[in-house]
Amino acid sequence: MAGIRFLEDHRAWVLTAASSTYALRLDEDDVPTHVYWGPRLPAEDIPDLIGKTLPWWDGFNDPDEGRDELAADGGTKYWTPALQLRFADGTRALEWRYQAHDTTQDHLKIHFADRHYPLRITLHYRHRGDVLERWTELAAETDVEVVRADSATWVLPLLEDYRLSHVTGRWAAETQLHRTSAPHGETTFASRRGITGHHANPWVMVDDATATERHGEVYGVALAWSGSWRLTTTRSSTGRLTVSGGFGQDGVTHRVGPGKPLVTPVAAGLYTAGGFGAAGRAWHAYVREHVLPHPRELRPVLYNSWEATGFDVSEQGQRTLAERAAALGVELFVLDDGWFRGRTSDHAGLGDWHVDRARFPDGLGPLVDVVHGLGMKFGIWVEPEMVNPDSDLYRAHPDWVLHHPHRRRSELRNQLVLNFARPDVREWAHDWLDRLVGDHGVDFLKWDMNRPFSEAGWPGEADPDRLWVEHTRAVHALMDRLREDHPGLRIEACSGGGGRIDLGVLARADQVWTSDNTDALDRLRIQHGYSQLYPAGAMSAWVTDNPNFVTGRSVPLRFRFHVAMAGVLGIGGDIVRWPGDDLALARELVALYKDIRPVVQHGALHRLRPPVDDGVTALQYVHEDRTVVFAYRQASHFNAPERPLRLEGLDPAHRYVDSDDGTTHSGAVLLARGLPLGLPTGDFASKVLRLRRKI
Repeated sequence: MAGIRFLEDHRAWVLTAASSTYALRLDEDDVPTHVYWGPRLPAEDIPDLIGKTLPWWDGFNDPDEGRDELAADGGTKYWTPALQLRFADGTRALEWRYQAHDTTQDHLKIHFADRHYPLRITLHYRHRGDVLERWTELAAETDVEVVRADSATWVLPLLEDYRLSHVTGRWAAETQLHRTSAPHGETTFASRRGITGHHANPWVMVDDATATERHGEVYGVALAWSGSWRLTTTRSSTGRLTVSGGFGQDGVTHRVGPGKPLVTPVAAGLYTAGGFGAAGRAWHAYVREHVLPHPRELRPVLYNSWEATGFDVSEQGQRTLAERAAALGVELFVLDDGWFRGRTSDHAGLGDWHVDRARFPDGLGPLVDVVHGLGMKFGIWVEPEMVNPDSDLYRAHPDWVLHHPHRRRSELRNQLVLNFARPDVREWAHDWLDRLVGDHGVDFLKWDMNRPFSEAGWPGEADPDRLWVEHTRAVHALMDRLREDHPGLRIEACSGGGGRIDLGVLARADQVWTSDNTDALDRLRIQHGYSQLYPAGAMSAWVTDNPNFVTGRSVPLRFRFHVAMAGVLGIGGDIVRWPGDDLALARELVALYKDIRPVVQHGALHRLRPPVDDGVTALQYVHEDRTVVFAYRQASHFNAPERPLRLEGLDPAHRYVDSDDGTTHSGAVLLARGLPLGLPTGDFASKVLRLRRKI
């Protein structure tokens, strides 16, 4: 049975989930100390793992280093600090004093104070399925400078070796999966950009270098934060490895004092014994069940107008696109950039969120009515956190942007970042967004953010560094407030593609824009890295035109559709110019997607063959009695014979019926030998197979 046990004689807490156990204790000095994280154990067995604190055997090596639950700076602690403080008199060391703890069925709070200074620390632990959420809360009666406040330190067991799995990338090349041996010393993954970032993502997985997609123990840590962040792995010469993670960055401090508590974001940890595939499925289940705001809804097939029109937007042009999209079976029509005053290029207009009457003479109402009349929902692109210097807003409020006195205001994409930590900016943003959604019947916002922070100053503010945290919290809060004001509103998070994908934004966005790169071959790799942690039901994927605007590559329409159908299907091409054969194929594939959508968006993902080369890659989704398989041959070499594809997640005692040709297959054979794919010959060959368990 899952739950929380306090072993009073050992001053230890045991948190048990369905398939894992986590335990910690207080040492002789009240320091919260890690005991165990791994396969499920009875609470009664945990005392066998508790040893006494060992004395130093010389003046340089601490035999207990790396075991703290929240590694605090000070004294003879030299491990990577998760908590660094500076009190008003200059004292930096922390000395723990346990006060009390309280628990509910799934939430443990352990309360501490500093032994001398009026500082209170609460460590939070909460199980959500097999994922353990941890965060830290600081409060003080006098001002305290917090140099670093990570959410948690995660202590891994002693393994034969340590290997790190993580993703790297850049614009149009996000979430590229890497696996590498963990170096000794500190390895930091981070974003200093004020957003989650394209170049890394706030999660890391650790195994002993023997785990595969199907076998082996995997430990994972992910941070629920959409601003600057860092995760640090520390591997000592004695073999221990920890992961410490939280918001913030070097040189940016927090202040805690009367009425100014600090609560860190959730750091989520997961142990699985079934390899990276089981880890991915467990993370997906956690996101669907405990993170996403509307996890049981099916995400609609959308059309986005950007690649068809760019900034050349007109009411008639959008009407024509909407009519063509509806004929394809699209359920959500999204008007992208260029609908507001002064927005004929990316040089001007951001901040002046008023409908351009030269393009929409009677406002957006007539277009919205047309879209709704065609049976589709209406969505619109916004970029609330940005302003062009060439805008009425900036001319009226130049102090609203991030800036430092006597320093240039660096522009990227001809725009500056508004300081959402300011109450007046927050209220301005809510006011116009609330009116935009409410007055026009907007069903969907594509929320974009097209540049990182720079000159992140706040002249006249006593604690300017707080903007790094408060901006992100304000964005989250604004999304939450809009959703509360407009319960039918749905949101897609975007930041120049995949620059804002994390557990924090997914708690208030229904889906994320994975990358501006829609090239089908590149997307196979981007989507593979994305799927390590995040589910397909939140992954927006579009079919766009040939040649692709990022890569210049041309790929058959069927292949493009099949790649996008492995997530939340969207269409972004200039469909007015598509030939009749392409439109007919698109209608057929949209209908197919609607049939398989519950399996893709809600099912368990099995990555059967990863896109590690240019051969065949394959995915399988299993939901209730249905299975959907996507197979893609990228390039054909030497007339190589096709291998059967071994499936996973099926019941060997049942037979499975192919929904297209009616043939039946033994579940045991599909698991043991595999399924003949029958891919078409040549390059860019793809296929979708639908199987249903025979009752």
